[in-house]
Amino acid sequence: MAQDNTQLRKLLGVGFGVAVTIGGTIGTGILRKPGPIAQDIGDPTIIIVVWLLVGLYALIGSLSVIELGTMLPKAGAWYVYARRAFGDYAGFVIGICSWLGSVSAMAFGASVMSEYIALLLPSTAGYEKLVAIGILLAFVAFHWLGVRSASRAQEIMSVLKAVGLLAFVVACFTVSPATASATSSNAVRPLAEGGVWLGVLAALQSVFYTYDGWHTAAYFTEEDVDPSRNLPRSMISGVLLIIGIYVLVNLALLYVLPIDTLAGSKLAAADAVQLLFGPGSAQVVTFLLMISIMGIINAQIMFNPRVIFAMARDGLFFRFVTPVNAGGTPAVAVLLTASASIALILTNTYSKLSDIATFFFVLCYASGFASLIRLRQTEPNLPRPVRAWGYPFSTWTLLIASLAFLLGVVIGDLNSSIYAIGFILISYPLYWLLRRSVGMVSQSRS
Repeated sequence: MAQDNTQLRKLLGVGFGVAVTIGGTIGTGILRKPGPIAQDIGDPTIIIVVWLLVGLYALIGSLSVIELGTMLPKAGAWYVYARRAFGDYAGFVIGICSWLGSVSAMAFGASVMSEYIALLLPSTAGYEKLVAIGILLAFVAFHWLGVRSASRAQEIMSVLKAVGLLAFVVACFTVSPATASATSSNAVRPLAEGGVWLGVLAALQSVFYTYDGWHTAAYFTEEDVDPSRNLPRSMISGVLLIIGIYVLVNLALLYVLPIDTLAGSKLAAADAVQLLFGPGSAQVVTFLLMISIMGIINAQIMFNPRVIFAMARDGLFFRFVTPVNAGGTPAVAVLLTASASIALILTNTYSKLSDIATFFFVLCYASGFASLIRLRQTEPNLPRPVRAWGYPFSTWTLLIASLAFLLGVVIGDLNSSIYAIGFILISYPLYWLLRRSVGMVSQSRS
């Protein structure tokens, strides 16, 4: 590893951009969340509307991110935009929120994958923590080889994931059930129970979490051979494919499973497959889940280290994470990111962080929209190869919607949100201590 080298390699193109958008977004959520969402809402039409609304949010949001990403083609995405628009402290807060949210999501993904491995290989039952840690270490070793192999793996896994989900949809609409559908004993909660908006808000949290990743291609603009041309194609194509897959999967589930059965399901896709093909066929869904998780972990361990890498390069994180190896991987940042996820697994704290991850994610979205508005005002002459469609109306609408959602999350889930708010409150002392520490190290080296 060349310790002086902090330059990422321009190796990526539009194919990888589409693949990492799909792979960084579609995980276990689309197969696990439809049941709880049906329980929260209880009406098929409103379920589809919620999925479409968040999809529209992601699509319009991608147009704003495309302007930012082509204007500031640097690794780090939300962090880069917030720092340029509002200064170092804002960049630090958004960067750490982005990194922590994905660290917890990666720990959660590895833990869920270990549970599914235990279902397929009963001999591993009881060793789920060790298996989850082994999964993350295997990904670290693989990514150490370089960006070319990691990007090719992302493309393959994303294709397999999309094909598997579309095959599931086709099966739901064409295969006659092998067994009669049973009505769940779990009655559907009426939409009005507990308040209409509480049910919709709870569903929105789940759907936002499932859609998170629509912006993933923006983390790699520094490594794209032609970001001005490739980022718009990658993001728009990727988001449209995600919306289509999500809506089709939900329509397929609603077609096969009665709404009350769906509302009582912890893994709706497995229940649908068992209904169509009989007992034992749910292993097919387990395998598909594992492919989905592998794809999203591969994407996360690619994009998330680039956040702290970019921060360290700018003096807002520890300098030792800046080296890039011969294969173009910010290797130390990858190792530190995986180590943080392993620490969450060992301490059983990843689930608590996962509860507030949606807060962090939407906060990053809001910061991006605010950054675009700010930079249009303060730096109107910056080269903008692509301009956000519908600006300022579209960007302001998404910013207000994001802030309203954050307020709703705080009110509706104060117990979880208090941790996120607590981090925001202590962020300035952390920022000050880190800047002082990094500054002292820099002075001692000079």
